[in-house]
Amino acid sequence: MKKQLARMMISVIMTMTLLISLTACSPSKTETPDKTSAKKTIGIVQIVEHPSLNTIKESIVNQLQEKGFKDGETISIDYQNAQGDQSTLKTIVTKFVNNKYDLIIAIATPSAQAAVSQTKDIPVLFAACADPLGSGVVTNLEKPGGNVTGTSNAVSAEKIMELAKRITPNFETIGALYNSSETNSLSVIKNLKEYASKNNLTIIESTVTSSADVQQAVTSLVGKVDVLFSPNDNTVASAMPLVAQIANNAKLPVYVAADSMVKDGGLATYGIDYTVLGKETADMAVEILNGKNPGDIPVMTMSDMQIYANKDTAKAIGINLPDDVLKEAAQIFGN
Repeated sequence: MKKQLARMMISVIMTMTLLISLTACSPSKTETPDKTSAKKTIGIVQIVEHPSLNTIKESIVNQLQEKGFKDGETISIDYQNAQGDQSTLKTIVTKFVNNKYDLIIAIATPSAQAAVSQTKDIPVLFAACADPLGSGVVTNLEKPGGNVTGTSNAVSAEKIMELAKRITPNFETIGALYNSSETNSLSVIKNLKEYASKNNLTIIESTVTSSADVQQAVTSLVGKVDVLFSPNDNTVASAMPLVAQIANNAKLPVYVAADSMVKDGGLATYGIDYTVLGKETADMAVEILNGKNPGDIPVMTMSDMQIYANKDTAKAIGINLPDDVLKEAAQIFGN
C-alpha cells in the first residue's frame, strides 16, 4: 500500500513539473508584441530657423498624422535643424544615412542638395526647393528618376514687381538683397533682371553670405533705391525683422517672395501658401512610405499664388494699400 501511494505521489509531482515547464515556455496571452522595430523612421532636416520653413515642417508632420502616420506610434520622426551651418547640415544628413532611415525629408534647397549628395539609396523628398533643376537636385521635373522628388516653391519676380507697381508706382531703381550662394535665390534674381531689362528699370545688388551681413547690406541700399526686393532667400528670411526695421526707418518699401516674410515686416508679395506646400509634401511622403518609387513621382511646383500684404508696414512707411489689393489679398497682416 505504501509503495502504491509513493508511486502515485511521484506521478503527480512529475505531471506538475511538466505543466510548470510548458507554462514557462509558452508566450503570455496578455503580452503585447514589440512593434518598435516595424516603425519606419523619417529624418527631417531643415537648413535654418525661420517662419516659412517652420510652417512647412509643422504642416508636414500634421498632414502625416492626418494620413495615419503619427510620430511615436506608426512612425518615428527625427527632426534636426542645421541653424544655417553647412557643416552641421552635412553631419545631420550623414547621421540619417548611416542609420539607414526609411525616408529623408529635406526642407529648403541647401538641405536637398546635402541629402542628394549623401545617398542614392534612401528616398529623398525635398520641400521648398525653388529651382530643382538649377540646383542640381533633379535633372527632370516630370520624371525625376533615382531616389529623389519633392515640391518647388518657385515664385515669379515679375509678378511681384507688377504688384509693386500697383502699390508703389513710379519706382525706377530696385535694390536686390539676397545670398549669392543660394541657388534658389539666383533663379529668382535672374527673373528680376529680365523684368528690369524689359521695363527700363535699374537694379542695385547687395549680397550676403550669412545673416550677420544683412544689416550692412540693407543699410548700403538706403538712399540708393526706390524699393527693395528679396527672393525666397533663407538667409534674408531668417533676419527679416531686422530688414524691416531698417527699411521702415528709411521709408523704403520691401517686396519679398514669401508670406512669412510679409508677416515679419515685408510690405507685400505675390506668393504661395507654405501650409499648402507642406501638405502636398506630406502627401508625397505617404506615397513613398507606401512603397512608391520617388523617381516616379513628378516634382510639384506650386501654382496657386496669392497676394499677402502688411498694413503695419504700410503705415510705418507712410503709404496706403490700394483697395483692390486689399480685396484680392489672401491675408493681410497687421491692423
